[in-house]
Amino acid sequence: MSAVTETDDLRYMQLALSLGRRGLGNTHPNPAVGAVIVKDGVIVGRGWTQPGGRPHAEVVALNQAKRKAKGATLYCTLEPCSHEGKSPPCADAVIKAGIARVVSAIEDPNPEVAGQGHAKLREAGITVDVGLCADEATRAHAGHIARVTKQRPHVMLKLAVSADGKAGLAGRKQVAITGDEASSRVYRLRAQNDAILVGMGTILADNPRLTCRLPGMFAQSPVRVVLDAKLGVPMSVTVISTLNDTPTWVFTSHKASEIAQEILESKGARVFRVDETQGRLDLDEVLKVLATEGITRLMVEGGPTVAAAFVAADLVDEAILLRSPKEIGDTGIDALEGMKLEALTGKLTSLSSEPLGVDTLEHYERA
Repeated sequence: MSAVTETDDLRYMQLALSLGRRGLGNTHPNPAVGAVIVKDGVIVGRGWTQPGGRPHAEVVALNQAKRKAKGATLYCTLEPCSHEGKSPPCADAVIKAGIARVVSAIEDPNPEVAGQGHAKLREAGITVDVGLCADEATRAHAGHIARVTKQRPHVMLKLAVSADGKAGLAGRKQVAITGDEASSRVYRLRAQNDAILVGMGTILADNPRLTCRLPGMFAQSPVRVVLDAKLGVPMSVTVISTLNDTPTWVFTSHKASEIAQEILESKGARVFRVDETQGRLDLDEVLKVLATEGITRLMVEGGPTVAAAFVAADLVDEAILLRSPKEIGDTGIDALEGMKLEALTGKLTSLSSEPLGVDTLEHYERA
């Protein structure tokens, strides 16, 4: 095996991370892992977790490499699993293939793994290096990490904000705040999340489709989640009339009509009942149910009321602010109803800012 430099390691791990991102939004409940196998400076296998979570990235790469995997180095963005789930442990497959070295970005916090995969590889005589591109891998696997450590999904809040901090017109009338480039980016963000959440205010005001409307990406539309405490969602709205194309889950209170639930379920929707807190659905319980159902990455795209509720509950892990140069005026609705934007941005760390046509995308994350 030829000598491998730190630069080589970095390049191959970055490729593995890039491959893993292809699976974002369609591998839940499993993490979207990327894997690369290199022998004598040549890539002999590449893989990423497939839709539905199986086969795992390492297995895809090993199947591609075949006999060339013997004596090679495996780069993977997350510790190979060591437990028997719906598929055999990846660590066993790595050992059987004769891999000589494993470069793993981070340890898997899942209690069923938690270092045991790395330990099994070392016991088999495989050299294991952990920590390369750890920060980037942690971001890539934020949904998986949140689900197994916090029992909730990773929450991304998306807000479109006018130059004067507004998100809508007086009377909650619909208004286009950002342009086409920002809209395209939103569709891509939807595709990278397992579910997208809105409240009834958005459903009634905008009647959104909440899908990925980019060529070839409709199939990657996330599960649509609607908060509807009174279970009064009209059967005519798009998220209900298009249930055969994209699933819709409705969260309501224990007081809501059982007949309304039966009607929704007969249409194909799933209905979940949760407790209420101060007259609103308990967001902590909503997130816990979503995690139990396998959701790892949740995009909150509701209006000012829902956005403010997530901020007030300190449940936002990541935020995308799409800022427009347009002004709406003093009669408009604040982007975070009853709050200043600093209530959100002041809790998070700024990662980046980039132009999207005439608009600007600002990216924040929890420190």
